[in-house]
Amino acid sequence: MSDASGLQGRRVLVTGGSGFIGRHAVAELSRAGASVRVVDLKPHPDPAVDIVVGDIADAEVLDAAFAVPIDSVVHLAAVTSVLRSVENPGGTFDTNVAGTHAVLEASRAAGVGSLVFASTGGAVTGPIEAPFIVETAPLRPLTPYGATKAAGEMLMSAYTACYGVRCVCLRFTNVYGPGMQAKDSIVARLMRAIRLDRTFEIYGDGRQVRDYVHVSDVIDAVRLGLDREDWQGPMLIGSGKSLSVLEVVDTVRSVTGAALSVEHGPARAGEMPAVIVDPSRAMSAGWAPRFEFAEGVRGVWDEWSAADLDVILSGAPPAPVGASAGGSR
Repeated sequence: MSDASGLQGRRVLVTGGSGFIGRHAVAELSRAGASVRVVDLKPHPDPAVDIVVGDIADAEVLDAAFAVPIDSVVHLAAVTSVLRSVENPGGTFDTNVAGTHAVLEASRAAGVGSLVFASTGGAVTGPIEAPFIVETAPLRPLTPYGATKAAGEMLMSAYTACYGVRCVCLRFTNVYGPGMQAKDSIVARLMRAIRLDRTFEIYGDGRQVRDYVHVSDVIDAVRLGLDREDWQGPMLIGSGKSLSVLEVVDTVRSVTGAALSVEHGPARAGEMPAVIVDPSRAMSAGWAPRFEFAEGVRGVWDEWSAADLDVILSGAPPAPVGASAGGSR
């Protein structure tokens, strides 16, 4: 981790700052001494956060977001669901490509020096054809989501080369951690199934493998991306240890002590059989994952086991992210 002093006084705009990763980013950047502003479709759960509510594809919303001086941008706002992208490719393009271009244009006009872009560890490269996915793998996405993230990376490359906006494309694997009540990713779905005493559906045979990275480790990478001049272009951010869905289910059962009944449903369109990443480029540049999966899940379960059932049923995000959480984060 870089010294937090590099962010002291930095004026940072976080798009999507009311979301799961965004709330952690806002909290951690603020703790590091940055002055943080958020632009998001939804209000932030912390009323003290400086926020512009609206769509990043709306010119008036972006004008308002950039109405104060901005030094750096963390661009998290996106359609993040692969399944939603398959159902609505046009809407996914509007947000993930046109919206990203609008953010880049506003950043260029504002003289932004660094921009961290949330990309994806597997969806941009498509089927794995080597032992590991690396940053130099060809971009061959299988879904509209992956295609829009690949397009976003190309825009980042162009704006770095032409306009001097240093863009870092952080290719996250499956991010998990505290504050996932509104998410539909596998760890949140497992927690929800346990607390609501429901059967968990496994898509396909459950042997598909994924890399899982804790949100605190992700935020460490975001901070480095903002602060370090040698961070630019694509960077894979993952634990480097992939697990099958069946192994994830077993880990959750072990950590929670829940029986957790499961059933198998049909495989999902565009789902890759394996995402196995090599995060050595980021690690050689000063980043390292700190959380083992079982430890991270223990912290998630601590939060979900104490949550009110009505909150879980509503899918509402929790109150502002605290200084530390999880196993204990």
